[in-house]
Amino acid sequence: MSKLNFACDYLEGAHPAILRRLLETNLVKTDGYGEDEYSESAREKIRVACEAPQAEIHFLVGGTQANATVIDGLLRRWQGVLAAETGHIATHEAGAVEAGGHKVLTLPQHNGKLMASDVKAALDSWKNDDNRDHMVMPGMVYISQPTESGTLYSLAELEVLSAVCREAGVFLYADGARLAYALVCPENDVTLPDLARLCDAFYIGGTKCGALFGEAVVFPKPGIAPHFFTLVKQHGALLAKGRIAGLQFETLFTDDLYGQIGQTAIAAASRIRATLWDKGYTLVMENPTNQIFVLLDKEQYTRLTSRAILSFWEQPDPEHTVMRIATSWATTDDDVDALIACL
Repeated sequence: MSKLNFACDYLEGAHPAILRRLLETNLVKTDGYGEDEYSESAREKIRVACEAPQAEIHFLVGGTQANATVIDGLLRRWQGVLAAETGHIATHEAGAVEAGGHKVLTLPQHNGKLMASDVKAALDSWKNDDNRDHMVMPGMVYISQPTESGTLYSLAELEVLSAVCREAGVFLYADGARLAYALVCPENDVTLPDLARLCDAFYIGGTKCGALFGEAVVFPKPGIAPHFFTLVKQHGALLAKGRIAGLQFETLFTDDLYGQIGQTAIAAASRIRATLWDKGYTLVMENPTNQIFVLLDKEQYTRLTSRAILSFWEQPDPEHTVMRIATSWATTDDDVDALIACL
């Protein structure tokens, strides 16, 4: 019997609605590099959803490329980016930001999040240091919604963080790789218009949220990143057949599909999380999204991983291992029932 697979949230291909649209338009001839009518339609739909009528929107091939390109595009050569020590760009992107010439300046994490007070202290520390010309200047703050730990920034937290950034004249950038799963959480109070109002740049995740691949980078105010199209190409993140990415986002933003697509993942994760609590498992942290981090002893680890594929996260001591359970838009009730039976 094959193992259940809850290793990550991009195991499957794409939402059936996207596959249908790709097949329907397969032989239509369009301009390349995102200059086609499907991509422009997607941009307009995203502008409406974000309540940002002047937003500049670019479709990139993946999350690492989006992060590296946006950070490189907004920062000057001597600047770095502040991020939580557990932030994706600091842990799981193989130094892609540093490879582009910008240091990731890490700060303590609090349930996966940055605190505005820590960001302000770091910005003030650089400004007041007589040796600052010998140091990397912080020019951006990076967050993700949800965080690498599956937690959420509240609207109040995001507003304070945005105010700190704007007072200091640094950019606020939000990684939205799993944004669809944040938006549908009952605990969430941050909307797409909030992100557009409070961030200088963010991206709407597709790869982990029902698309075959692709992310939509949004600059709510035009002109903030001159010649970004060229920079995307320099970073190897530009699709010649750009209509494929654009068409996917046009589909995701038709009839509020993106606003609904995460509901299956959240419902599945909630059922699994409730069972873990009921059966006495130890959760490393409480979060409401589609990632669950569970601490397993050796017996639990052996028993569970013999039946299901999970993601290794860390080994805090020789006797315990933290594993991640991830659900997605395509997680089935049957798979959830089977995993619950294993638990």
